[in-house]
Amino acid sequence: MSESVIETRDFSKAFGSQRALDQVTVTVPPGAIGLLGPNGAGKSTFMKCLLQLIPYTSGNARLLGKEVGKEGREIRKRVGYNPEQDCHIPGMVGCEYVTYCAQLCGLPFQAARQRAHEMLDFVGMGQERYRKIDTYSTGMKQRLKLAQAIVHDPEIVFLDEPTNGLDPKGQAQILNLVQSLWTVHGISVVLSSHLLHDVDRVCEQIIIIAQGKVLVHDTLANLKSKRKGAAEVVVSSKAEELHHAFQAKGWPTEMLPNGHIKVEHGSQALNPLMDLMVQVNMSPLEIIPSPNALEELFVQALETADEPTWC
Repeated sequence: MSESVIETRDFSKAFGSQRALDQVTVTVPPGAIGLLGPNGAGKSTFMKCLLQLIPYTSGNARLLGKEVGKEGREIRKRVGYNPEQDCHIPGMVGCEYVTYCAQLCGLPFQAARQRAHEMLDFVGMGQERYRKIDTYSTGMKQRLKLAQAIVHDPEIVFLDEPTNGLDPKGQAQILNLVQSLWTVHGISVVLSSHLLHDVDRVCEQIIIIAQGKVLVHDTLANLKSKRKGAAEVVVSSKAEELHHAFQAKGWPTEMLPNGHIKVEHGSQALNPLMDLMVQVNMSPLEIIPSPNALEELFVQALETADEPTWC
Protein backbone atom coordinates (compact mmCIF):
# COMPACT_ATOMS: atom_id res chain seq x y z
CA MET A 1 0.00 0.00 0.00
CA SER A 2 1.12 3.53 -0.67
CA GLU A 3 1.33 6.23 1.97
CA SER A 4 -1.62 6.49 4.31
CA VAL A 5 -4.16 9.21 3.59
CA ILE A 6 -5.30 9.48 7.23
CA GLU A 7 -3.33 8.81 10.40
CA THR A 8 -4.59 9.63 13.88
CA ARG A 9 -3.28 8.88 17.35
CA ASP A 10 -5.46 9.37 20.44
CA PHE A 11 -7.46 11.92 18.44
CA SER A 12 -10.16 13.39 20.70
CA LYS A 13 -12.79 16.10 20.69
CA ALA A 14 -14.80 17.21 23.71
CA PHE A 15 -17.76 19.55 23.90
CA GLY A 16 -17.75 20.39 27.58
CA SER A 17 -18.10 17.09 29.43
CA GLN A 18 -19.28 15.27 26.30
CA ARG A 19 -16.57 13.43 24.34
CA ALA A 20 -17.59 13.40 20.69
CA LEU A 21 -14.33 11.66 19.73
CA ASP A 22 -12.60 9.42 22.23
CA GLN A 23 -8.93 8.66 21.50
CA VAL A 24 -9.45 7.64 17.88
CA THR A 25 -6.36 5.85 16.51
CA VAL A 26 -6.41 4.73 12.87
CA THR A 27 -4.07 4.42 9.90
CA VAL A 28 -6.02 4.51 6.66
CA PRO A 29 -4.52 3.66 3.24
CA PRO A 30 -5.85 5.20 0.02
CA GLY A 31 -9.12 3.88 -1.38
CA ALA A 32 -12.86 4.07 -0.87
CA ILE A 33 -13.38 4.29 2.87
CA GLY A 34 -16.74 3.92 4.58
CA LEU A 35 -17.22 5.83 7.82
CA LEU A 36 -20.16 4.02 9.31
CA GLY A 37 -22.12 4.57 12.50
CA PRO A 38 -25.50 5.53 13.94
CA ASN A 39 -26.59 9.16 14.06
CA GLY A 40 -24.58 11.00 16.70
CA ALA A 41 -21.72 8.49 16.62
CA GLY A 42 -19.05 11.13 15.87
CA LYS A 43 -18.63 10.65 12.12
CA SER A 44 -19.17 14.28 11.11
CA THR A 45 -17.09 15.50 14.04
CA PHE A 46 -14.22 13.25 12.98
CA MET A 47 -14.24 14.68 9.46
CA LYS A 48 -14.62 18.28 10.60
CA CYS A 49 -11.69 17.94 13.03
CA LEU A 50 -9.50 16.45 10.29
CA LEU A 51 -10.47 19.31 7.99
CA GLN A 52 -9.89 21.87 10.78
CA LEU A 53 -13.42 23.18 10.51
CA ILE A 54 -13.59 22.71 14.27
CA PRO A 55 -10.59 22.41 16.62
CA TYR A 56 -9.79 19.04 18.12
CA THR A 57 -9.10 18.73 21.85
CA SER A 58 -6.12 16.38 22.09
CA GLY A 59 -4.05 13.83 20.23
CA ASN A 60 -2.64 14.31 16.76
CA ALA A 61 -3.53 13.60 13.14
CA ARG A 62 -2.01 13.68 9.68
CA LEU A 63 -3.98 14.06 6.46
CA LEU A 64 -2.16 13.18 3.21
CA GLY A 65 1.04 13.16 5.24
CA LYS A 66 0.53 16.73 6.49
CA GLU A 67 0.03 17.51 10.16
CA VAL A 68 -3.48 18.68 11.00
CA GLY A 69 -3.38 21.99 12.82
CA LYS A 70 0.00 23.03 11.44
CA GLU A 71 -0.17 22.56 7.67
CA GLY A 72 -3.73 23.61 6.97
CA ARG A 73 -3.05 25.51 3.77
CA GLU A 74 -1.31 22.55 2.13
CA ILE A 75 -4.06 20.18 3.28
CA ARG A 76 -6.89 22.35 1.92
CA LYS A 77 -5.28 22.47 -1.54
CA ARG A 78 -5.48 18.68 -1.78
CA VAL A 79 -8.79 17.88 -0.05
CA GLY A 80 -12.44 18.17 -1.06
CA TYR A 81 -15.46 18.30 1.25
CA ASN A 82 -19.13 17.66 0.64
CA PRO A 83 -20.97 18.73 3.83
CA GLU A 84 -24.20 17.16 4.98
CA GLN A 85 -26.02 20.48 5.15
CA ASP A 86 -26.60 22.72 2.14
CA CYS A 87 -23.87 25.33 1.87
CA HIS A 88 -24.68 27.34 -1.23
CA ILE A 89 -24.72 31.15 -1.40
CA PRO A 90 -28.26 32.54 -1.81
CA GLY A 91 -28.92 34.18 -5.16
CA MET A 92 -26.10 32.49 -7.07
CA VAL A 93 -26.65 30.22 -10.05
CA GLY A 94 -25.09 26.76 -10.06
CA CYS A 95 -22.21 27.30 -12.46
CA GLU A 96 -21.26 30.60 -10.79
CA TYR A 97 -21.15 28.89 -7.41
CA VAL A 98 -18.92 26.01 -8.52
CA THR A 99 -16.66 28.47 -10.36
CA TYR A 100 -16.38 30.54 -7.18
CA CYS A 101 -15.48 27.41 -5.17
CA ALA A 102 -12.75 26.60 -7.71
CA GLN A 103 -11.35 30.13 -7.35
CA LEU A 104 -11.31 29.74 -3.58
CA CYS A 105 -9.14 26.67 -4.14
CA GLY A 106 -6.62 28.79 -6.08
CA LEU A 107 -7.65 28.38 -9.71
CA PRO A 108 -7.60 31.55 -11.89
CA PHE A 109 -11.03 32.59 -13.18
CA GLN A 110 -10.83 31.15 -16.72
CA ALA A 111 -9.52 27.79 -15.49
CA ALA A 112 -12.05 27.80 -12.65
CA ARG A 113 -14.96 28.39 -15.03
CA GLN A 114 -13.84 25.66 -17.41
CA ARG A 115 -13.28 23.21 -14.58
CA ALA A 116 -16.67 24.05 -13.06
CA HIS A 117 -18.48 23.17 -16.28
CA GLU A 118 -16.48 19.95 -16.60
CA MET A 119 -17.50 18.88 -13.10
CA LEU A 120 -21.14 19.87 -13.64
CA ASP A 121 -21.10 17.66 -16.73
CA PHE A 122 -19.55 14.88 -14.68
CA VAL A 123 -22.32 14.96 -12.06
CA GLY A 124 -25.01 15.06 -14.76
CA MET A 125 -26.26 18.62 -14.53
CA GLY A 126 -27.45 20.14 -17.80
CA GLN A 127 -29.14 23.51 -18.29
CA GLU A 128 -30.04 23.51 -14.56
CA ARG A 129 -26.56 24.90 -13.94
CA TYR A 130 -27.81 28.29 -15.18
CA ARG A 131 -30.65 28.43 -12.66
CA LYS A 132 -30.47 29.89 -9.18
CA ILE A 133 -29.55 27.27 -6.60
CA ASP A 134 -32.48 28.37 -4.43
CA THR A 135 -34.79 26.75 -7.02
CA TYR A 136 -32.97 23.39 -7.07
CA SER A 137 -34.46 20.10 -5.95
CA THR A 138 -32.70 18.05 -3.25
CA GLY A 139 -31.11 15.83 -5.88
CA MET A 140 -29.74 18.78 -7.83
CA LYS A 141 -28.29 20.30 -4.67
CA GLN A 142 -26.56 17.01 -3.85
CA ARG A 143 -25.04 16.93 -7.35
CA LEU A 144 -23.92 20.54 -6.99
CA LYS A 145 -22.25 19.81 -3.64
CA LEU A 146 -20.38 16.89 -5.18
CA ALA A 147 -19.23 19.07 -8.10
CA GLN A 148 -17.83 21.77 -5.81
CA ALA A 149 -16.06 19.14 -3.68
CA ILE A 150 -14.03 17.81 -6.62
CA VAL A 151 -13.70 20.93 -8.80
CA HIS A 152 -10.04 21.46 -7.82
CA ASP A 153 -9.05 17.80 -8.47
CA PRO A 154 -8.37 16.80 -4.83
CA GLU A 155 -6.48 13.69 -3.75
CA ILE A 156 -9.12 12.80 -1.18
CA VAL A 157 -12.74 13.89 -0.81
CA PHE A 158 -14.90 13.70 2.31
CA LEU A 159 -18.59 13.09 1.64
CA ASP A 160 -21.00 13.52 4.54
CA GLU A 161 -24.32 11.71 3.90
CA PRO A 162 -24.29 12.49 0.14
CA THR A 163 -27.54 10.58 -0.58
CA ASN A 164 -29.67 12.22 2.11
CA GLY A 165 -33.15 13.08 0.87
CA LEU A 166 -32.82 11.32 -2.49
CA ASP A 167 -35.20 8.81 -4.04
CA PRO A 168 -33.80 5.33 -4.95
CA LYS A 169 -32.93 6.38 -8.51
CA GLY A 170 -31.13 9.50 -7.30
CA GLN A 171 -29.27 7.50 -4.65
CA ALA A 172 -28.05 5.02 -7.25
CA GLN A 173 -26.85 7.80 -9.55
CA ILE A 174 -24.91 9.60 -6.81
CA LEU A 175 -23.36 6.33 -5.58
CA ASN A 176 -22.23 5.46 -9.10
CA LEU A 177 -20.51 8.84 -9.35
CA VAL A 178 -18.90 8.43 -5.92
CA GLN A 179 -17.68 4.93 -6.77
CA SER A 180 -16.05 6.18 -9.97
CA LEU A 181 -14.03 8.79 -8.09
CA TRP A 182 -11.75 6.05 -6.73
CA THR A 183 -12.11 3.25 -9.28
CA VAL A 184 -11.74 5.48 -12.37
CA HIS A 185 -10.09 8.72 -11.25
CA GLY A 186 -7.95 7.56 -8.30
CA ILE A 187 -9.42 10.04 -5.81
CA SER A 188 -9.67 8.53 -2.33
CA VAL A 189 -13.16 8.81 -0.87
CA VAL A 190 -14.30 8.96 2.73
CA LEU A 191 -18.03 8.26 2.67
CA SER A 192 -19.77 9.01 5.95
CA SER A 193 -23.18 7.41 6.28
CA HIS A 194 -25.59 5.63 8.57
CA LEU A 195 -26.98 3.80 5.51
CA LEU A 196 -25.38 0.36 5.30
CA HIS A 197 -26.33 -0.09 1.65
CA ASP A 198 -24.44 3.03 0.58
CA VAL A 199 -21.24 1.92 2.26
CA ASP A 200 -21.52 -1.70 1.09
CA ARG A 201 -22.07 -0.53 -2.47
CA VAL A 202 -19.12 1.86 -2.73
CA CYS A 203 -16.45 1.15 -0.12
CA GLU A 204 -13.53 -1.27 0.21
CA GLN A 205 -12.55 -0.28 3.74
CA ILE A 206 -14.84 0.13 6.72
CA ILE A 207 -14.45 2.22 9.87
CA ILE A 208 -17.31 1.72 12.33
CA ILE A 209 -17.68 4.47 14.93
CA ALA A 210 -20.05 4.59 17.89
CA GLN A 211 -20.00 6.83 20.96
CA GLY A 212 -16.93 8.58 19.58
CA LYS A 213 -14.85 5.38 19.47
CA VAL A 214 -13.59 3.29 16.58
CA LEU A 215 -15.00 -0.19 17.06
CA VAL A 216 -13.83 -1.79 13.82
CA HIS A 217 -11.39 -0.85 11.08
CA ASP A 218 -10.67 -3.35 8.33
CA THR A 219 -11.37 -4.10 4.70
CA LEU A 220 -14.92 -5.11 3.92
CA ALA A 221 -13.66 -8.31 2.29
CA ASN A 222 -11.82 -9.37 5.46
CA LEU A 223 -14.78 -8.56 7.67
CA LYS A 224 -17.18 -10.52 5.50
CA SER A 225 -14.86 -13.53 5.46
CA LYS A 226 -14.81 -13.57 9.28
CA ARG A 227 -18.52 -13.21 9.85
CA LYS A 228 -20.58 -15.99 11.38
CA GLY A 229 -22.76 -17.83 8.88
CA ALA A 230 -26.40 -17.86 9.92
CA ALA A 231 -29.76 -18.79 8.49
CA GLU A 232 -33.41 -19.33 9.37
CA VAL A 233 -34.74 -22.81 8.71
CA VAL A 234 -38.43 -23.48 8.09
CA VAL A 235 -39.77 -27.04 8.51
CA SER A 236 -43.29 -28.43 8.37
CA SER A 237 -42.88 -30.53 11.55
CA LYS A 238 -40.41 -31.71 14.19
CA ALA A 239 -38.97 -28.24 14.63
CA GLU A 240 -37.97 -28.99 18.23
CA GLU A 241 -36.16 -32.13 17.12
CA LEU A 242 -34.20 -30.21 14.54
CA HIS A 243 -33.52 -27.49 17.09
CA HIS A 244 -31.90 -30.06 19.39
CA ALA A 245 -29.90 -31.53 16.49
CA PHE A 246 -28.42 -28.13 15.78
CA GLN A 247 -27.58 -27.65 19.45
CA ALA A 248 -25.92 -31.06 19.60
CA LYS A 249 -23.68 -29.93 16.75
CA GLY A 250 -22.59 -27.00 18.93
CA TRP A 251 -24.29 -24.37 16.78
CA PRO A 252 -25.98 -21.44 18.58
CA THR A 253 -29.66 -21.96 17.90
CA GLU A 254 -32.86 -20.09 18.70
CA MET A 255 -36.55 -20.86 18.19
CA LEU A 256 -38.19 -17.74 16.79
CA PRO A 257 -41.79 -16.67 17.57
CA ASN A 258 -42.79 -17.36 13.95
CA GLY A 259 -41.75 -21.03 14.31
CA HIS A 260 -38.54 -20.65 12.31
CA ILE A 261 -35.23 -21.92 13.69
CA LYS A 262 -32.38 -19.43 13.63
CA VAL A 263 -29.00 -21.17 13.58
CA GLU A 264 -25.40 -19.92 13.38
CA HIS A 265 -23.69 -22.67 11.43
CA GLY A 266 -20.31 -20.96 11.10
CA SER A 267 -19.99 -21.05 7.32
CA GLN A 268 -20.83 -18.63 4.54
CA ALA A 269 -22.07 -21.62 2.51
CA LEU A 270 -25.19 -23.57 3.45
CA ASN A 271 -23.57 -26.99 2.84
CA PRO A 272 -22.92 -27.87 6.51
CA LEU A 273 -26.51 -27.02 7.34
CA MET A 274 -27.89 -29.14 4.52
CA ASP A 275 -25.59 -32.07 5.35
CA LEU A 276 -26.84 -32.17 8.94
CA MET A 277 -30.46 -32.11 7.86
CA VAL A 278 -29.82 -35.05 5.54
CA GLN A 279 -28.27 -36.95 8.48
CA VAL A 280 -31.36 -36.44 10.65
CA ASN A 281 -33.64 -37.22 7.69
CA MET A 282 -35.39 -33.84 7.51
CA SER A 283 -36.20 -31.70 4.52
CA PRO A 284 -36.63 -27.96 4.94
CA LEU A 285 -39.53 -26.07 3.47
CA GLU A 286 -37.25 -23.07 3.18
CA ILE A 287 -33.80 -21.89 4.24
CA ILE A 288 -33.51 -18.11 4.55
CA PRO A 289 -29.86 -16.97 4.42
CA SER A 290 -28.63 -14.47 6.98
CA PRO A 291 -29.25 -10.78 6.24
CA ASN A 292 -26.81 -8.45 4.58
CA ALA A 293 -23.30 -9.22 5.80
CA LEU A 294 -22.48 -5.61 6.62
CA GLU A 295 -25.69 -5.34 8.64
CA GLU A 296 -24.57 -8.28 10.79
CA LEU A 297 -21.10 -6.81 11.22
CA PHE A 298 -22.55 -3.44 12.16
CA VAL A 299 -24.91 -4.90 14.76
CA GLN A 300 -22.20 -7.13 16.21
CA ALA A 301 -19.84 -4.14 16.50
CA LEU A 302 -22.42 -2.02 18.29
CA GLU A 303 -23.14 -4.89 20.70
CA THR A 304 -19.48 -4.85 21.71
CA ALA A 305 -19.17 -1.06 21.84
CA ASP A 306 -17.50 -1.19 25.24
CA GLU A 307 -14.74 -3.42 23.88
CA PRO A 308 -13.16 -1.95 20.70
CA THR A 309 -11.94 -4.41 18.06
CA TRP A 310 -8.70 -3.73 16.19
CA CYS A 311 -8.50 -5.77 13.00
